[in-house]
Amino acid sequence: MAVSPWNRYDLRLSFAGHELSGALGDSVTVLPVVVAVAALTELSLAHLLLGFAVFQVVWGLYYGLPVSVEPMKALAALVIAGGLTTDELAAAGLLAGAVLLAVGATGTLGRIERYIGTPVVRGVQLAVGLVLLETGVRLSLDGVGFALLAVAVVAVSVASGHRRASTLVVIAVGIAVALAGTGAPTPRLPTFSVAVPSTAALTADSLGATAAQLAMTVGNAAVATSLLLADYYDADVSADALSTSMGAMNLLAIPLGAMPMCHGSGGVAGKYAFGARTAGANLLLGVLYALAAILAVGVIAAFPVSMLGVVLGVIAIELARSGLETEDLALTVAVGLIGVLVNVGAAFIVGIAAAQVRNRIQ
Repeated sequence: MAVSPWNRYDLRLSFAGHELSGALGDSVTVLPVVVAVAALTELSLAHLLLGFAVFQVVWGLYYGLPVSVEPMKALAALVIAGGLTTDELAAAGLLAGAVLLAVGATGTLGRIERYIGTPVVRGVQLAVGLVLLETGVRLSLDGVGFALLAVAVVAVSVASGHRRASTLVVIAVGIAVALAGTGAPTPRLPTFSVAVPSTAALTADSLGATAAQLAMTVGNAAVATSLLLADYYDADVSADALSTSMGAMNLLAIPLGAMPMCHGSGGVAGKYAFGARTAGANLLLGVLYALAAILAVGVIAAFPVSMLGVVLGVIAIELARSGLETEDLALTVAVGLIGVLVNVGAAFIVGIAAAQVRNRIQ
């Protein structure tokens, strides 16, 4: 179905079955992290899901493409692992949003990316993956029986050729276990209020986490996503445009209870691989997230934490594996290890300094 666009991008909407499967392909990168954040912090799953629901629809209509909306994984990993409080998470997300909005609006993203360097971004990815892996192992030991069940589900999913969907299958099994204990969920509409963290939340930890997240966001959520949209959909969406939309999204959504969000090449690749070809995939996924926010929130408290640990472990391995795809393995590994042993922000700063020194020597 053709629709007249209200912006500079062509807008085509289809709600065919392949658009729905494409939408689910994007959810693979979102739901495991969101469920983990809701289960392990005091953040509301309903508000987190509604944030993704709204902006799947907003950016799908704005860009006229199956763009992705994902959690900011560095910040999510740190709050899951206890390295950030929820106030620090909100402060870091708002600060990252302000920087992304300013950078995108002034067209300076390319210059920032050049100074960071791909090996440093990969090192931050590796560090986040290792932090998540440690958290996943620790949570898995809380209930070895459920953890072994989750490992078996992952193994069967991978063996049957559904590696990308393995985490969603584990979540489905975990929800079934939770429902067996809680019964059918009662629909519930969340209430909203505006909450802005105080300046006390701008700690060394939150500032370091913001810097590390920005390194990943520039490389993956802006530059790589722009390239994939061009490759898959022949679309001219600049990295600076994506940076601007990410900045606006976080400044609007976080005060209403959403978590820090970004675009991402993984979500775009997931949508495309599973069949999404129009912005209809975004509208379908937005509806699914909204329904989940209303129907499934009560189940999360009963979700087996040890199964969640296995989910985090799978995500961590994938993230760490992508981090090792680098042209400077030594620098990437060094940044990753510093991120685990000290913190991700320190690793980011040391990595940039080391990269600049190396470039001057060469």
